[in-house]
Amino acid sequence: MLKIDSRSCRALHNIDATRRIEDAAQVALPPHTLMQRAGLAVAQLALAIAPHAQRIWIACGPGNNGGDGLEAAMHLQRWGKQPIVSWLGGADLAPPDAAASHRRAIEAGVTFAEIPPDSWDLCIDALLGIGAHVRAPAGRMADWIERINAGTSPVLAVDLPTGLHANTGHAVTPSVIASHTLSLLTLKPGLFTADGRDVAGTVWLDDLGVHPKSTSREGTSPTAWLAGAPLTAARRHASHKGSYGDVAVVGGAPGMTGAALLAASAALHAGAGRVFVGLLDGGSLTVDTHQPELMFRPVHLLDFKTMTVVCGCGGGDAIRTPLPKVLSTSSLVVIDADALNAIASDAQLQTLLIARGQRHAATVLTPHPLEAARLLGTTAAKVQHDRLAAAQQLAQRFDCTVVLKGSGTVIAAPGQTPVINPTGNARLATAGTGDVLAGMVGAHLAGGLNAFEAACQSVYQHGLAADHWPIGVTLVAESLARHAPSGP
Repeated sequence: MLKIDSRSCRALHNIDATRRIEDAAQVALPPHTLMQRAGLAVAQLALAIAPHAQRIWIACGPGNNGGDGLEAAMHLQRWGKQPIVSWLGGADLAPPDAAASHRRAIEAGVTFAEIPPDSWDLCIDALLGIGAHVRAPAGRMADWIERINAGTSPVLAVDLPTGLHANTGHAVTPSVIASHTLSLLTLKPGLFTADGRDVAGTVWLDDLGVHPKSTSREGTSPTAWLAGAPLTAARRHASHKGSYGDVAVVGGAPGMTGAALLAASAALHAGAGRVFVGLLDGGSLTVDTHQPELMFRPVHLLDFKTMTVVCGCGGGDAIRTPLPKVLSTSSLVVIDADALNAIASDAQLQTLLIARGQRHAATVLTPHPLEAARLLGTTAAKVQHDRLAAAQQLAQRFDCTVVLKGSGTVIAAPGQTPVINPTGNARLATAGTGDVLAGMVGAHLAGGLNAFEAACQSVYQHGLAADHWPIGVTLVAESLARHAPSGP
């Protein structure tokens, strides 16, 4: 059993892939083996997270997820605990494995209660598993979920918190809000993006002794990867500023100069050799006395062919003027904010963007959900409903790397298995942090990483800085730009 943290890269499998892995294991193992292993794992984790708990309410659904809970109840009963099972199933209607577990729990002397107890030391949510839920829980199940969420004791979800979609991370109402989730067989993408991180709590994995790599079934490859800490090499002693590339930030329309300066500062502190700033406000600045390393140039004097261009931060409508030249001449581009909005509303700009992919020019788009929705011609709600799919659609449509920002940022690119980022928190929900990320991606591109690697590394480090932010100190974008971990 593993506690999942942000340091190690982990494979994520969607419902279909998990089912195939499960089916292959069922063929290779004696009947009922997986459910017995799952129940034991749940019981063991219950003891680990709440060692002093005596009264344990186990809410069991009618299917095999409920069977896992029944198995756990049997072990907890034998270990001297007081499990109380509320079961929505029936012996005549339950799947064979769950029915067998019900018989075993009865034989072990487990207490069953139609009405949930008034109090408990630990709750185990074994209501629903990885099925594709199309409707919100109703009736008794909904009532039980509300009881679970109203309690003050730890909640351990079996495989997924009930109401959370395994593939997308979309949580219906009501959904269980767990303090811990034990994912069985595989890790599911939905635990780490959209609503997943809010409802899953601390995530654990028990593969039940089944290793996907050992199966010969098609369709068991990872759906996505949970990003791990990037490997960074030390800078060579015999290097110089030219070794790490030039970044040009193009943005900062009137009233929005700060966005461009934040991106430029982030690029500088993320390791770019030189950083140029081309403001679109008529040249209000020629020097930043707080960061004299930044070099200000009129946009028309910047040589986009030799630079990594970060385009759009605070650009407003003014970004439409330089954007065609940026798209058509620069070999390395990060497109953010108002540049994304301009492309979404202009078919000619979309054609130029697609042409970049055809000539293998590196491009990274960094939209938040609303910007992604504009590019896809849909709504932000639909993007959030399936973030993995939306990021992949954008990557395919525009033939580039896409960073779909948000809880569990998704990085996608043609021909790549998408990556979900595990770092970051709600401290990043403040103005300017997206500009900082765009600058970091630009620095890593200029330093020699390919577009996908630059995006993955930047997003990870951006979130890691927020995770390490001092408690009680407000995170503001200017400080983030200066303190985010750098690349080589």
